[in-house]
Amino acid sequence: MTHLTPCRNCGAPLELSLVDLGTQAVSNSYVPMEKAGQSEPKFPLHAKVCTNCWLVQIDTDVPADDIFTGEYAYFSSFSSSWLAHSKAYVDRMIAEFGYGPDNLVVEIASNDGYLLQYFVEAGVQVLGVEPSGSVAKVARERGVETIEEFFGERLAKALVNEGRKPDLICSANVLAHVPDINDFVAGLGQLLSGDAIYTVEFPHLLRMVQDCQFDTIYHEHYSYLSLLAVEGIFAKHGLRVFHVEELPTHGGSLRVFACQQDASHGERASVAKTRADEAEARFDDASGYADFADRAAAIRDGLLGFLKQAKADGKTVAAYGAAAKGNTMLNFCGIGTNLIAYCVDRNPAKQGTLLPGSQIPVFDPEKLEIDRPDYIVILPWNLKSEIATQLAHLSAQGTEFVTHVPKIEVFRA
Repeated sequence: MTHLTPCRNCGAPLELSLVDLGTQAVSNSYVPMEKAGQSEPKFPLHAKVCTNCWLVQIDTDVPADDIFTGEYAYFSSFSSSWLAHSKAYVDRMIAEFGYGPDNLVVEIASNDGYLLQYFVEAGVQVLGVEPSGSVAKVARERGVETIEEFFGERLAKALVNEGRKPDLICSANVLAHVPDINDFVAGLGQLLSGDAIYTVEFPHLLRMVQDCQFDTIYHEHYSYLSLLAVEGIFAKHGLRVFHVEELPTHGGSLRVFACQQDASHGERASVAKTRADEAEARFDDASGYADFADRAAAIRDGLLGFLKQAKADGKTVAAYGAAAKGNTMLNFCGIGTNLIAYCVDRNPAKQGTLLPGSQIPVFDPEKLEIDRPDYIVILPWNLKSEIATQLAHLSAQGTEFVTHVPKIEVFRA
């Protein structure tokens, strides 16, 4: 009898496959140049659907300590559009809820202080919780007090015992990153009190399924979230959702507003709308997930076909953005330096490394100015407008841009 992995939320056996992306290197584990050609740790990357609580998740856990290390290479501040998004969030929360010097905002997975810096500028008290030493150090240099730990029930109780009661807890794209989602949400339940609120952003499973954004699946993302699954998990820990916003970030995200069950916040119409959208997509039935793997294979074949034709035509191809989603795509397709010569990225922590799995070298974007490749594959396709605008001068001289989700698109700025 085949052993089935239990659901990380409810413990039911995971019987329904969403997509099997093979065995892959960890997407944010960039390889030093001197280790070129050496074998890398690789793990199965198979997303499954729990048909009991409808949480979509990968069925193999890479230990979080192997991902969010002192050398973690993702710094939020290298995306100008993400900084603008964060500043708009802070301005809006202060305007709507009136946060000021007497209030405390806690951000979980506060990275390099990219968001809390704007609360600091507005005179609001802040506390960041960030397990990765490399980015926590940068946050402190920005004046953002940061605890270097993973968040969960134990840390939440410790903060309560210290008398640190936040009026707002926020997190962006972290709920999907925790292997023990119940411990994380239990911590929220401990830390929230009165009318305090929690806001969380996450790529919406609805957009992922509709546009076949399978490259957003990687080991660092343990879960792929719908409102359906999130409401069920929150309810177990005494929380309820009272508002939902649809955002364009990461290919289509939700920002969920939650509070204690007995808080005074009334449920807004947005919650019913999102529930209805997911019901229409049949997220409470296996049929809602049926053709995802076939569509992912079609995208893979389309990109491979394009790159092989470009090579046959003698065209030069580079990639922009050493993004985790790009690594999933490259490794699922089996693409290496035979089809994409190199990648560029603005983040100095990634420059001078090799992409995990594919071992494509990463350079400073200035290399594009020298080489002027025929094609630039934009790996973080969700930022294609921002990146194409930055590189418009290359486009004017003949370089074309390529994105692959939800289908192959070749365009100029």
